[in-house]
Amino acid sequence: MTDPPIEAGRVGRPHGLDGSFHVTRPDVRLLGERDELLLDGRPVRVERRAGTPERPILRLAGHAGREAAEALRGSQLSVPAGAAPPLEEGEYWAHELAGCAVVDGDRPVGEVRRMLPLPSCEALEVAREGAPDLLVPMVHDAIRSIDVRGRRIDVDLSFLGE
Repeated sequence: MTDPPIEAGRVGRPHGLDGSFHVTRPDVRLLGERDELLLDGRPVRVERRAGTPERPILRLAGHAGREAAEALRGSQLSVPAGAAPPLEEGEYWAHELAGCAVVDGDRPVGEVRRMLPLPSCEALEVAREGAPDLLVPMVHDAIRSIDVRGRRIDVDLSFLGE
């Protein structure tokens, strides 16, 4: 089984009249200076780059004009998992954590639905049976350990007020 593509950002509002657009939630490590990205899973070539790494503006081949950029709004920009740069110790791609069992010691808590970017940190959205979803910030006080291979994340519910 191959890993799914990793989201590098989303197509935001158009910029100008030539088909350029702002990238929302950009991942600087993934967007970098790549000439090719995946647009909703389909390969596309980057024709123009502007802005800054943190606030990029792109134009894609075959999508000229403001209307074309507007039609792409909300589309996912991603890269194949195999093309992603290596991560530092203790860093994870969101797709690696989705589906992991979440526990507090031996007590089952739920399953990671997805990772969410919050203003201060990233958080895991944990689906719980018979209870509202739980947001677990990706901080050492909230997460005791992450075992990607074992598909298990140990959290401290008392820190989370649960």
